[in-house]
Amino acid sequence: MKIGVAGASGLVGRHLAAALRARGDTVVTASLRDPNAAAVAVTECDAVVNLAGEPIAQRWTPAAKARMRSSRVDAPREFIEALSRMTRRPPAYISASATGYYAPSETATYNESSTPGTDFLGELCAAWEREANRAAQIGMRVAIVRTGIALASDGGALAKMLSPFRLGLGGIIGSGRQWLSWVHIDDLVGIYLHAIDGATGVFNATAPVPVTNAEFTRALGAALHRPTPFPVPTLALRLMLGEGADVLLTGQRVMPERTLAEGYRFLYADLGPALRSILA
Repeated sequence: MKIGVAGASGLVGRHLAAALRARGDTVVTASLRDPNAAAVAVTECDAVVNLAGEPIAQRWTPAAKARMRSSRVDAPREFIEALSRMTRRPPAYISASATGYYAPSETATYNESSTPGTDFLGELCAAWEREANRAAQIGMRVAIVRTGIALASDGGALAKMLSPFRLGLGGIIGSGRQWLSWVHIDDLVGIYLHAIDGATGVFNATAPVPVTNAEFTRALGAALHRPTPFPVPTLALRLMLGEGADVLLTGQRVMPERTLAEGYRFLYADLGPALRSILA
């Protein structure tokens, strides 16, 4: 197959493109910075995957929040409108989303049918998904992948943690009670392949065994054979990330119920083996 990928230079895009090529597919890269050119680039593709988006892991200034919204709402809308004008378009549209769709909570458990949160990230993800579902109005099959914390050694949250943890400077964030819904990069790619190959609807890309931040901290310290004595103060996190610190300080417990029901089998359901695989 020929698969279009917007956002191919990011962590997920790099791994997905490599997996597609490894199984014999052709990858066509596109940038939603120019939605019209992107639509032309993917015209002959069998599916298009939109992974593009301004990074969430930054201080949430008004300008940063505007960029997050523009890249996830405005650019996809223009892209799908451009596709609607094409005489030929990909039959499938696969969109990234995030577990930030669900409200931060230390007590709730969410699945794919749960309602969105009313905080900035919940409203952003809901708007992101509404734009993706517009592709169905022009006859495209739509699948949406709500991703948790993707674990990989070459990017993302884990890569940022490795240096301080290897120096013995790692520790829990805030109370440590907040949930961390994680996914091994290989499983995240596997869920995208599952979506590309014919699935429809929403899929949580989170391992079936989420952990608290304290459990994650202990597991990463054990995998690296390092102590984890230094907690990250709440105030320091708020100074770095502003409003965005709430995502890390509260978290969400997200279960991949529909992902499992639709036939996906996780390679790494438990955190320990996942970390050992990544760090090997």
